[in-house]
Amino acid sequence: MKAKPSIPVYISLLLGISFIFYPVFGSCLDGISHASKVGRYIMESYYGKHESFIDSLFDDFLTQDLPVNICQVLPCDLNTVLSLSILLKIKGEGSHRQLSSTIKFNIKKPIPHVHTHHCKIIIIERLPSGVFADPFELEHLLHRAVFSDVAVFGDTNLELPSVLSNLSVVEVHKDVGLNIFSHNKNLLEFSIDLPLHSRYPPLDESGYVEVRLKAPDLFLQCSIQEKPHNRSCLFKLQSDDAKADLTWSIPAGKRSNAKIVGVVTFVSAFLSVLSIIFSTQVGQHKVLKQC
Repeated sequence: MKAKPSIPVYISLLLGISFIFYPVFGSCLDGISHASKVGRYIMESYYGKHESFIDSLFDDFLTQDLPVNICQVLPCDLNTVLSLSILLKIKGEGSHRQLSSTIKFNIKKPIPHVHTHHCKIIIIERLPSGVFADPFELEHLLHRAVFSDVAVFGDTNLELPSVLSNLSVVEVHKDVGLNIFSHNKNLLEFSIDLPLHSRYPPLDESGYVEVRLKAPDLFLQCSIQEKPHNRSCLFKLQSDDAKADLTWSIPAGKRSNAKIVGVVTFVSAFLSVLSIIFSTQVGQHKVLKQC
């Protein structure tokens, strides 16, 4: 009688087969896992772990939890082949402004062996408590194809004053085209105007409250077509600009004028009520007279 193979023999055979086919199937699983970790929005992954936005927690999330600079097809550090600069400025006047970001790419060294790929830049704007972005306004701009995608996270209550509001974050996606790593030239320069609004600030004797807008976090996400799968790679970009923070001076009421404003408001409201009552009485009198 022939002896039947023991269970350890079957296990050894399975392990041997898995080692043979791992380079093929393992890379597929690796690409799928990377894509699933990132998701549609980077901020969705952050808020899946944290209830509110805190700068220190978000910095830890970017360095420890986000699968960035991990790609077998492209260089792990894109900053060695890609030069990026960003210019920020605030447009407009009053409480409704536009944060304009002008971004310029330059490919230092082309990567000719890369397969067909499509890339988009992701801009994450951290907004202080005194400033907010209107999700409905951004959705309207999205329908007009101003952005590839956009979403607001965090405190989206538009009615709260700055002292009662929390931080919010805007994530903007912008397509940068196909096969961008196959060229050696000033690749792309574009501007994104993000509409922002100031909340009611606390009283200040200077008449203004300064709000600081930090430089945005920049990412490049590329979908690279490989057989037999598509690989999604995410990179965190470094700007050539040393400092890009901005200061927005928001008009604020003076505490010394609070009593005067209160009196004027009360008198105006009282006179408005009297005018309404008087108009009503005159109207009723005319109706009775006609009868």
